[in-house]
Amino acid sequence: MTAAVEIVPDSEHRGLVGRLPARLRPFALLARFDRPIGWWLLFWPGAWAIALGGQAIARWDMIAWFLLGSIAMRGAGCVYNDIVDRDLDRQVARTRSRPLASGAVSLKAAWAWLLILCVVGLVVLVQLRLPAAIVAVSSIVLVAAYPFMKRITWWPQAWLGIVFSWAAPVGWVEVTHGSIVPMLLLYAGSITWVVGYDTIYALQDVEDDALVGVRSSARRMGSKVRPGVAILYLLSLACWAGAFWQVFPTPLALLALLPMALHLGWQVATLDAGDGHNTLARFRSNRNAGLLMFLACLVVGTAA
Repeated sequence: MTAAVEIVPDSEHRGLVGRLPARLRPFALLARFDRPIGWWLLFWPGAWAIALGGQAIARWDMIAWFLLGSIAMRGAGCVYNDIVDRDLDRQVARTRSRPLASGAVSLKAAWAWLLILCVVGLVVLVQLRLPAAIVAVSSIVLVAAYPFMKRITWWPQAWLGIVFSWAAPVGWVEVTHGSIVPMLLLYAGSITWVVGYDTIYALQDVEDDALVGVRSSARRMGSKVRPGVAILYLLSLACWAGAFWQVFPTPLALLALLPMALHLGWQVATLDAGDGHNTLARFRSNRNAGLLMFLACLVVGTAA
C-alpha cells in the first residue's frame, strides 16, 4: 500500500508524513499529525485568554507551552477517539483507512502511543500554577466521554465545543486573578464557534453517518445548516463582544472584533453544503479565524 493511499483524504501534509519510516507513519496518522488544523483549533482559545488577560507578551512562554500541549493532547484525543470508534470508522468511507480501522496499528500499540502523548501533556501540565493545573485536569472526564456523544445525542458538536474550548479557562486562571466573567463569556463564545465550524466539517460525512446511525448537528440541521451556522457564529460574536466590554468598556474595543466578524460572515456566505472541498476549506479557514481573534484579544487586553 502506498503512502498516498494510507493517508486519509483530508490530510494536509501527504509529503511530510510520506517521508516518515513506514513503521512510524501509521502512528503519525493516528495522532493526526498530518492535519495540524486540529491542534490550532484546540490551541487558540487558551491563547485568546492569555492575550485578553493582558499577558500575551509577558507570558509568551506560556503561549508556547499551550501550543505544545495542544499538539500532544489533540493527538492523544484522536488516538482515544479512534480506539473507541474503530468499528464505526470501518463503515465510513472517509475514516475506514485510519490506522486502527484498517489494521495498520494494533489496539495494544495504540494504547501505548496514547500513553506517550499523555506524558508529553503531563510535562506541559507541570508548567502551570496549581489552580490552572486543577482546571486543566478536570477536563479529563469530558474528553473521555466525547466519543460516545455521537451515539446518544444529535449535538456531539456541543460536547466537542466544551472540550475544545477548555484551554480558555485554563489560560485565564493561569495569568489572571480578577473577575471570571470575561473568561466565561470568552469560553461560551468559543463553544458556539466550535459547534459552528464542526457542523461545517460534519457535512462531509452526512450520508455515511445516516447509513451507520451516527448523529451530528449537520444531520440535525439538514437543509437549514447555513442559517444554523450563522446563528452559532452570531452567538459567538455576541459573547466575545461581552467579554471585551468587561475588560475594556469602550465601543472602540468592539471594533477589534470586526475582522473576525467579516471572516465568519464569509464562511457562511460562501458555504456550499453539498461540496466536500468547499466545506473542508471553510472548516480549515478557522485556523485563520483563530489568529484574527487572538489579535483582537491582544489589542483589547493590551489597551486595558
